[in-house]
Amino acid sequence: MGLIAMEEAFAIPELQAQYPVPRTVTAGHWAEDWAKRLCDYTTYRLHDMDEHGVDIQVLSLTAPGVQCVTDARQAVTDARVANDHLAGVIAAHPTRFRGLAALPLQDPEAAVAELHRAVGSLGLSGALVNDHTGGGYLDDPRYEPVWAALEDLDVPLYLHPGAPPTEPWRVLAGRPELQGPLWSWAAETGGHALRIIFGGVFDRHPRATMILGHMGEFLPFQLARLDSRYARQAQRTLTRKPSEYLGSNILITTSGVCSPAALAGAVLAIGADAIMFAIDYPFEDTAEAVRFLDQAPLSDTDRAKIGHGNAVRVLHLHT
Repeated sequence: MGLIAMEEAFAIPELQAQYPVPRTVTAGHWAEDWAKRLCDYTTYRLHDMDEHGVDIQVLSLTAPGVQCVTDARQAVTDARVANDHLAGVIAAHPTRFRGLAALPLQDPEAAVAELHRAVGSLGLSGALVNDHTGGGYLDDPRYEPVWAALEDLDVPLYLHPGAPPTEPWRVLAGRPELQGPLWSWAAETGGHALRIIFGGVFDRHPRATMILGHMGEFLPFQLARLDSRYARQAQRTLTRKPSEYLGSNILITTSGVCSPAALAGAVLAIGADAIMFAIDYPFEDTAEAVRFLDQAPLSDTDRAKIGHGNAVRVLHLHT
C-alpha cells in the first residue's frame, strides 16, 4: 500500500447547478479545469492517481455541499442522492475509491438515519460536513445524537470549510483575496473546531473522532497559546487541557499545505499517528503533494503512517 488521499472532492452536475459557488477570487481558467475534473472518475482522476502513485482517493461532495440547502427536506433528499451516487462510484472501482457521506444536519434526526444508512448499507467510511449548517455549529445540543452515532459506528467526521457565510466579517471588507481557501476558511473552520472542543463535545463523546484538513486549520500551531490562556480563565469546564484533544479526538490531514516546516511542526505538536496524507484534488496538484510527502524530513515509519497507515486504521479499510 502506497498512498491514501483523504480529502478528494467530487461533484454531481444536477446538484452543483443548484448550489451557490463559494466566493473566492480564483482565476477563471482554474475554475474551468476543476469543473471538468470534479464530475469525472476515469478520464482524468484515475489517470492522475496512476501517474503519481496514489492508490486510493477518499471522495467527498465538494463545498458547499448540502450545508448550503435551506430547506431541510431538500437537504435530506440531496444527501441521499449524493451518497447513493458515491456508493455507485465506489462499487464501480472498489480498489481505488472510498467515500465520506454528506449529512443533512438541517434535520439532526434525519442526519443520524442517513449516517447509519451510508455506513451500514452503502459502505461509506464516515462523513464530511462543510463547516456550519445555516449558522448552526456542531457544539449545539441538538447535534448530540449525531456525535453519539459517530461513536457507535466508530467512524470519523471530517470538518471541512466552505459553507456560505451567514454574516459579513469586517476584517475581509475590501480584501476579497482573503475570502475562502487563502485564509478565511481556515480561520472559520478552526474556530468551529474550537467551539466543539470548548463546548465539551469530546468530554461527552470521548470516542468520537473529527478530522481537520489543511494541516489542522492553524490549530496545531496554537496549542501552547490555547493551554496558557485557558489556564488563566475564571471558568474552566473541560476535563483536559485544550491541546490534549488534538492528536486524540482531533486528527488532521496535509491537504493543500505542502510545507515541510508545517508538517514537522505538526508531528512535534500532535504526533505522526494523528496526521494523514491528502491532496485536495482537483484544487491542488497531485504531483506536488506526492513529492512533498516523499521528500519531507520523516522517518520511513512516520512516512508510512501518514501516507496510508493512519487512514487504514481510522477508516477501517481492508487493504
